[in-house]
Formats: sequence, structure tokens, C-alpha cells
Amino acid sequence: MTIAATSSSFSHDQPACTGVLLANLGTPDAPTPAALRRYLAEFLWDPRVVELPRWLWWPILHGIVLRLRPARSARKYRLIWTPDGSPLLAIGRRQAAAVAAKLAEDSPGPVRVALGMRYGNPSIAAALAELRQAGVQRLLVLPLYPQYSATTVASTFDAIAAELRTWRWLPELRLVTHYHDDPGYIDALAASIRAARAEQPGERLLLSFHGLPKRNLLAGDPYYCQCHKTARLVAERLGLPANDWAIAFQSRFGRATWLQPYTSALLADWAKAGVKRVDIACPGFPADCLETLEEIAMENRHVFLANGGEQYRYIPALNDTPAHIAMLVDLIRRHAAGWPEFDPGYDAAADAAERIASRERARALGATT
Repeated sequence: MTIAATSSSFSHDQPACTGVLLANLGTPDAPTPAALRRYLAEFLWDPRVVELPRWLWWPILHGIVLRLRPARSARKYRLIWTPDGSPLLAIGRRQAAAVAAKLAEDSPGPVRVALGMRYGNPSIAAALAELRQAGVQRLLVLPLYPQYSATTVASTFDAIAAELRTWRWLPELRLVTHYHDDPGYIDALAASIRAARAEQPGERLLLSFHGLPKRNLLAGDPYYCQCHKTARLVAERLGLPANDWAIAFQSRFGRATWLQPYTSALLADWAKAGVKRVDIACPGFPADCLETLEEIAMENRHVFLANGGEQYRYIPALNDTPAHIAMLVDLIRRHAAGWPEFDPGYDAAADAAERIASRERARALGATT
């Protein structure tokens, strides 16, 4: 591995700024088997995602999974694909633009925002390159995963570290590892759910989170506990009795035991027990994607109605709603506290004057830039 030759573009009067990297899981470039094969090959080869010995997992992945799953996944993606492309990417771009606009409006100094996907495009490497080009000397990473898991947040850090290994001048780095119990996040979730259920609420509310193999919990991953805390705080904020809501886990893959109860199984049980109306929200997904729009809004709707249910309402993710953007910006400000660009005393004119003076001092010592 070589260090990127960036020193030649360095200037002693180069403006410095803070960069914010919004990171999410990723999406295929198109709803086609070929695009899904590329995406899944990257995603499922990550040792943070599938914790099997590489010699064992490689023939399974390439001999079975990547032969069968891409076509099936492509059909699902086609059901939710939009004129703007993948919903996750389209929403992510709107989120990044809205966060950037709000920070530009309210921050004393310059702040740049970039969107990077752990798998697929735009990659984390591309987003970091964009921020480096903007002169970022301080970097705040906000993975859009409210609940921490090694499969998501730690994997994002791995990708960032791999890219930064090629940089000669590293930025000061801060990483938001979770915000599962952040009051602004809980308030935004509760307000969204309350508004959706304002008229004829379902008999029960189901809060569905992405599942993980149970062995991850036993190995010390705090994800399961953080999901439960998020759900409990949302239910408390809504004033729901214990029997009126539940938590479940979706998106199982493979034969291993995953976190339970399973979303589809619980919905079927409720319908068979006589529950006719349910509302379902996914507090672990800050943006709608395949797992919410197809798996929850379509597949699980069929499960509930096929087993005797009558009314099924999916409550959309927070996406780029004003409350969500305000919460994310507040989170960024708190984690970036102490950096010059967020200091109320930041003086742009003084900063520019000091950069000019720095250049002159450097030239007096023999520098050429």
C-alpha cells in the first residue's frame, strides 16, 4: 500500500474546514442480477458481516449464494426502484444536502458534508476524497445506524481506516458510534409514529429492527440491548401500555438462530390470535430501503393479512423530514463541540489573515507554497 501523493497540492494558506461524513450501508447500482452480484459480493465478504473462516465462507458465497441470491434480490429491488434510483441512495442524498444546508446556515465556520456508502456507490473512499479535496482537517463520522453493531458501525470504521492509511496528513477524527437513546431521536420517532396513528390507530404497534445472528449478542455486541432501549423509550414517550406494543427482528439470512422474536412470525401469531389492525415502524432505519419498503411494507403485510389480519400500516422511516434533519444537525454539533468551525467566536476575517501570514512565514523559511 502506498501513501497518496497529496503534499504537492498543499498550500500554507489553504483554508481549513470541518468535514462531516454521513455513512450508510449501501445499495446496488441497478436492480439487475449483475449489479446485485457485485454489491452482495462486497457486502457478504466483509468479515464483520459474516464471521466465518474465509476458507469456509468463500466456496459457500461464490458457489451457492452469489449464484442464487442476485436474481431473487434484483426482483425485490425492482419493486421499490424509483425514477431517482435506489430509495436509500436518493433519500441519503437529500439527507446530506439538507444537513449541509442547515450547517452552512448555522455554523460559524466552513463545514463540508459528504455521503458515503459502506458497500456500493458512492463509496466511503470517494466521499473521503471529496472531503480531502475541500481541505478538511477535522472529520466527524456519523454512521446512520442509531444502534451500534460491529456489523455496521465497526465495519464503517474499518473502511475509513483503510482509506486513511493512504493519506499523508490525517484529519482529526471523531466517530459517533450510536445514538439509540438520544432524546432528539426518540422525540422524532415518537412524533412520527403519533402523527401516523392519529386517526384509527392499530390495536398494536410493532417496532421492527434488523436482525443479527444470536451469536453476535453472546459475543458481546450491544445491538440487541440498544434496540430494546430505543423501543422502550419510544413506547414510554407515546404512553403505550405494555400489551399494546412489541419489539421484533427482521431480515434473517441463513440457518443460524437470529435475534427473536422474528417479525414475520410475530405478525402471523397476532393475526391468528384475533388482532385485526397493526401499525409497524422500523426505528433502526433512518432511511427507507429494501428492508422497509419491500420486506416490511409488502412481504409482511401479506403475512399479516393472509393469517386473518385486516388493516396493516407501515409507518415510513424518518428520512429527510425536518425533525430528523434537525436532530442529526444537533447531534453533529454536539459531537463537533470545541472545533473552530463550531465555535461561536470563529472569525473568518482573522482566519484568512492568519493563513496569509502563515504563508509568508513559510516562504521566508524556504517553502514554495
